[in-house]
Amino acid sequence: MQDENLERPEDVQASEELHTFHPEEKALSTKRPFFSTPTFVELVLLLGLIVLYVLFLTSKKPEKPIPIAFQKAGTKSTSVVFVNIDSLNSKYEFIKILRGDLEATGKRMQNEILGEQAAFEKEAADFQKQVAANAISEDKAKVVYEKLMQKQQALVDKKDRYTQQVADKEMKMNLTLLDTVTNFLRRYNKTYKYDYIMGLKSAGEILVANDTLDITKDVLNALNKTYEERKK
Repeated sequence: MQDENLERPEDVQASEELHTFHPEEKALSTKRPFFSTPTFVELVLLLGLIVLYVLFLTSKKPEKPIPIAFQKAGTKSTSVVFVNIDSLNSKYEFIKILRGDLEATGKRMQNEILGEQAAFEKEAADFQKQVAANAISEDKAKVVYEKLMQKQQALVDKKDRYTQQVADKEMKMNLTLLDTVTNFLRRYNKTYKYDYIMGLKSAGEILVANDTLDITKDVLNALNKTYEERKK
């Protein structure tokens, strides 16, 4: 009987094998997934909210103030007309008077220079004849030659001075005309309230223009009427 209670070596070994603890097996059996199902869904929802929040912040740009010019342009169409400068130059009476005065001044100065130039050339020619004919001594010839050179230089200086005077007079005339026409158009536009009154001229910046926008005739009539009234 006692022998029956004794475990056989094979049974003891088998029992030890059954009860032997294997750390790897326990670790595998107790290890859980890194993401459980509820945690993963919550993370996705959180990420979605973050994306929506970022999109909301980046899509809403700060409003920039609209320039007044664009505000006005958006409320109505822009009105543009033009004046033919070539027509003003040829038909505006005030321009005719100023240009006539300028041309008269230039003509007077030109005739004066031409007269002095002719006199100088005659004097120089007579001197050359005297030198060629030995009708003048060498010392006197030197004196006459020096005087002729001084006259020639004085004539050149006078010609340059007159040319500058005519140019200054023309510039002053143009500024006067520009001021007169511009001030008139400002008064004129108080009635019509155009956005732009352009200037059209030959070889100017505007190459083609719609004839229906031409207000030259009306402006010319008003300018000439104003000029006639001021003359009285």
